[in-house]
Amino acid sequence: MPDLAPTSHNLSSNEFKRLNRFGITCKGLFIPSVQQYVSDGDSANSSSRPVFPVQVLINGLAETIQWDWNVRRDSEKHIMASNIQWRSVWLMLLFASTIAAGPVKRRSTESEKAPSETEISQIVEWIEQRYQQTKAHQTLAAWEYGSNLTEFNLSKKTKAAADFAEVAKAVAEELQQFKTDQLTNATLKRRIKKLAKLGYAALPADQFKELLGAIASMESNYAKAKFCAYGDATKCDLSLDPELTEIFANHREPEELKYYWVQWYNATGAPVRESFQKYVELNRQAALRNNFSSGAAVWLNEYDDSTFEQQVDDVIEQIRPLYEQLHAYVRYKLRQKYGDKLVSPTGPIPMHLLGNLWAQTWDNIADFTTPFPEKKLLDVTDEMIRQGYTPIKMFQMGDDFFTSLNMTKLPQTFWDKSILEKPTDGRDLVCHASAWDFFAIDDVRIKQCTRVNMREFFVVHHELGHIQYYLQYQHQPVEFRGGANPGFHEAVGDVLSLSVSTPKHLKKVGLLKDYEEDEQVKINQFYRAGVTKLVFLPFAYTLDKYRWGVFRGDIKPREYNCKFWEMRSRYSGVEPPVVRTEQDFDPPAKYHVSADVEYLRYFVSYVIQFQFHRAACALAGEYVKGDPEKTLNNCDIYQSTAAGNQLKEMLALGSSKPWPDAMEVLTGERKMSADAILEYFDPLYQWLLEENKRLGAHVGWTDSQKCVSHPIDFMAA
Repeated sequence: MPDLAPTSHNLSSNEFKRLNRFGITCKGLFIPSVQQYVSDGDSANSSSRPVFPVQVLINGLAETIQWDWNVRRDSEKHIMASNIQWRSVWLMLLFASTIAAGPVKRRSTESEKAPSETEISQIVEWIEQRYQQTKAHQTLAAWEYGSNLTEFNLSKKTKAAADFAEVAKAVAEELQQFKTDQLTNATLKRRIKKLAKLGYAALPADQFKELLGAIASMESNYAKAKFCAYGDATKCDLSLDPELTEIFANHREPEELKYYWVQWYNATGAPVRESFQKYVELNRQAALRNNFSSGAAVWLNEYDDSTFEQQVDDVIEQIRPLYEQLHAYVRYKLRQKYGDKLVSPTGPIPMHLLGNLWAQTWDNIADFTTPFPEKKLLDVTDEMIRQGYTPIKMFQMGDDFFTSLNMTKLPQTFWDKSILEKPTDGRDLVCHASAWDFFAIDDVRIKQCTRVNMREFFVVHHELGHIQYYLQYQHQPVEFRGGANPGFHEAVGDVLSLSVSTPKHLKKVGLLKDYEEDEQVKINQFYRAGVTKLVFLPFAYTLDKYRWGVFRGDIKPREYNCKFWEMRSRYSGVEPPVVRTEQDFDPPAKYHVSADVEYLRYFVSYVIQFQFHRAACALAGEYVKGDPEKTLNNCDIYQSTAAGNQLKEMLALGSSKPWPDAMEVLTGERKMSADAILEYFDPLYQWLLEENKRLGAHVGWTDSQKCVSHPIDFMAA
């Protein structure tokens, strides 16, 4: 038996508090001298390990256990005085050991040695259990509230969120004590790095509360904005959804659209300038406390690549020629409808005319800009109804798509627990389609008030893409149960839709009959996709490029508004319908700015989905570069196990590896590039080159003059 010195350690009140943060209550925790040793097997190969009697308080009851310090998590040789929840005890003991001077000290040792890499790995595994439990509880509470919007469910959701935040902060603070730079196991370092992120919680309590208050103020102002109807000052209950959204999508009167644009931007911007400035200041303080130079560095760090910002810049330059051609064509069509007085032949496009409050997509004006409006657009909604499709049938078809790729069949729990149709019991719920991972095995769900139409048929496949991602990485530790980078999840959902939405696939599943797709029909389809996906990229780029500049201090408070419009004009070629000044403050008119939500993830997903699509199509034998019969835009990977197996391998990594490693598994590429999206849209690009030349449409745009530093009557322009 080793020569051991008698030692003991009583926890202080502060140490008790630290344990309580993990949901563990200790009563008189006392670690005395070693009382006994337990052998690990036969005498020839046995090794002894120290065991301690420890008193703890669990669920209000005092319990005594024998603490076997070296026992592994999967061992069944726990010596316990009563039947208690061993996982909770282990977590409590784990942190008791890190808080205390140590369970045992040799007489010859002056100070406690740092834990070995093996011990750190065990500690991380134990920590994960409590972290996963509280995260799962938080997710369940959020689901219950979103499924039934009651005050009771809201209070449960709020409490669960607070509980998880407290545990996450405690976990991060404890793990930050380890010197990970000395670890040799890259996976262990990555696990600790992910679990040890404090984020805003690194701030002192008063500043943390102040920051959350500033964000809440902006978000609340955004959500509560109300407006008077155009020409009717007595009707003042209009809001963003559904009224303003539908007005911009369907109305074509310029003065009406300008009126609503001004109302929205005035209401959601300038009133929160002070809150925004406080948010920026505290965002920077939090970044510095987390050893980052700025909030921009914090966001970009999520992409695990020091060159990522340059990759983003490169994509914008790659797509610019195509974007300029599409912009020139749309501007020409707008001039035909509204005249040169309203739409300049060479300047930016007045954004209120583009069918969207932020001009982030232009598909709502396709009714008068589509190249060949006399051609019938692809729509299988009537056929779905004729064949008796139901929401359940739509999800079964989606499940069939994935199983045809040799991917995972939806578990029975998905069908039992999901909400796939709007409930008829009168409850209020969030109907927006969403996919959920409950951080258990096979507990994945979708909440969607599904309607039978073609658009939602594609949405079903998109949401099931998220579900399939969850199922493929559910074996990973909780901190790795996520996309390889913030854009991967959305890209995976969309890459399936690129196949499902092809006429080829719709014919295979019996939804498209007697459909003739000539070149003009194809151009219409490409155009619709272009004014949805392609024009979104400069918008998404600007939203975060602007905020990076603000976070880094490159954009000063005195120029917050005009720099924003300068960037919108430079990258998107759009401008506000009226002159704006620094008295205005327009960036928070987009929800993600008001709510502190990083937006680059959407940009990334719109680019890499085409890289995924190209690789999957090649594996399926549906794409051969240069073959006019096997193009990216006519590819359907349905029933290709080769494509499915490779996709599965990428998805199974979750976020356990840097995203270039994950992308390489499927694509053989390690960089984000616009090559694939440009190849997909090449037929549209070639048509636009010829059409704009024929029309004499000017390509490119002059700088906008719609923001000045001095005050001005906002309705004068």
